[in-house]
Amino acid sequence: MLQWFCVNLLNGVSIGLLLFMLSAGLTLIFSMLGVLNFAHASFYMLGAYVAQALAAYAGFWVALIVAPLIVGLTGALFERSLLRRVHARGALAELLLTFGAAIVIGEGVKLVWGLRSLPAAMPSVLDGPLFTLYGAAFPRYRAFMMLVAVLMLGALFLVLRFSKTGLIVRAALTHPHIVETLGHDVPRVFSMVFAAGTALAALAGVIGAPLAVIEPGMADAMGPIVFVVVVIGGIGSLSGALVASLLIGCVQTFAVGATASAGSVASMFGMTLPPAWAALTVTQLAPVLPYLLLVAMLATRPRGLLGERTPDA
Repeated sequence: MLQWFCVNLLNGVSIGLLLFMLSAGLTLIFSMLGVLNFAHASFYMLGAYVAQALAAYAGFWVALIVAPLIVGLTGALFERSLLRRVHARGALAELLLTFGAAIVIGEGVKLVWGLRSLPAAMPSVLDGPLFTLYGAAFPRYRAFMMLVAVLMLGALFLVLRFSKTGLIVRAALTHPHIVETLGHDVPRVFSMVFAAGTALAALAGVIGAPLAVIEPGMADAMGPIVFVVVVIGGIGSLSGALVASLLIGCVQTFAVGATASAGSVASMFGMTLPPAWAALTVTQLAPVLPYLLLVAMLATRPRGLLGERTPDA
């Protein structure tokens, strides 16, 4: 029992930190620009594909650095040339634009790389187990992924709280006219924020790809989950996104590794389920659990765990 708990906890935390890398960029864009970017998961997928192409020629470490930069520049170009033009028309126009961008990116990936799945590059130094816990090996790559996520969290905190750039960004959010009066280019600041958010999504794509495969359905698979994370944590809250990411990562990991049935779990709370429902295993219900958490959160605490801002605020 202890072995099962420790192994699943480590795996759950690693998945949660990957979710945080993806949701942090979306949270950053909304908290600074007020834009719910429906194309965020598509930039995640684009980061994985660009990294795969770069790794074939320059190796994993170059791809890890260059791919997020390329995707971040693409995001800045998108914000400057398209998103900025519809900003004055309100949130609905921005949502429809980013939704269209997600479709365009998805179809573009299919045209360039095809429909087949591609293997992700992994350096040999990160291949194999890092340590063994109760007879179960914990991969080096998962530990590396966790380290990158923690470093990213620390860098975001330091930049936003203690740097001059972070001060300008936070001031431009609430007092853009005053910031412009002081000589700062507020539209350029917003482009930088959008570029940083899309670069974080691409970094998550580069880091997360070796855990599975690179294929055109990546965005469709991760897109709904990242919005669940952002809503449960509280839209616009980085700390809430971190807590929600770890929660969902652990819940899904423990559910996948569980052998109990839905009926046995319900009986622990004095409930009786219909036979068809009672026969379902917790593993079968694992993909649905994040959405059940989302419904429960919206019903009991609509602003999320640590949210301070709602979409219509």
